[in-house]
Amino acid sequence: MMNSKLTVYFENPFWVGVFERREEGKLSVAKVTFGSEPKDYEVYEFILKYYDNLQFSSSIEDVVTEKKKNPKRMQRYVKKQLKDTGVGTKSQQALQLQHEQNKKIRKKKSKEEKLAESKRIFELKQQKKKEKHKGR
Repeated sequence: MMNSKLTVYFENPFWVGVFERREEGKLSVAKVTFGSEPKDYEVYEFILKYYDNLQFSSSIEDVVTEKKKNPKRMQRYVKKQLKDTGVGTKSQQALQLQHEQNKKIRKKKSKEEKLAESKRIFELKQQKKKEKHKGR
């Protein structure tokens, strides 16, 4: 069974949406920056158009124990959830993990590009030396 949740909150200076996806005891998260405050219909339209293209983080273990709750306690819980504007700690961990993975990929790509550029410059210098010595 898959369970999804979207939390939209203001993270100065933009409005951000965090999609949480729970499947088979695992949690994965995707973060989306909306810019200005999105209307309900805009969020719904975004979900319909782009949900399949979201890049979710790697799955992390999510231990959830469900107990029967008192109806009044459940109402208080729902009210508190609606009032909260932050992101759950599990979601933050998943986003951090995704951020670190993307960072490693960027560093590797950047290193390869620098190496290729230095090799290209070296080859160019070697070629200029050969041309300089040919004229003698």
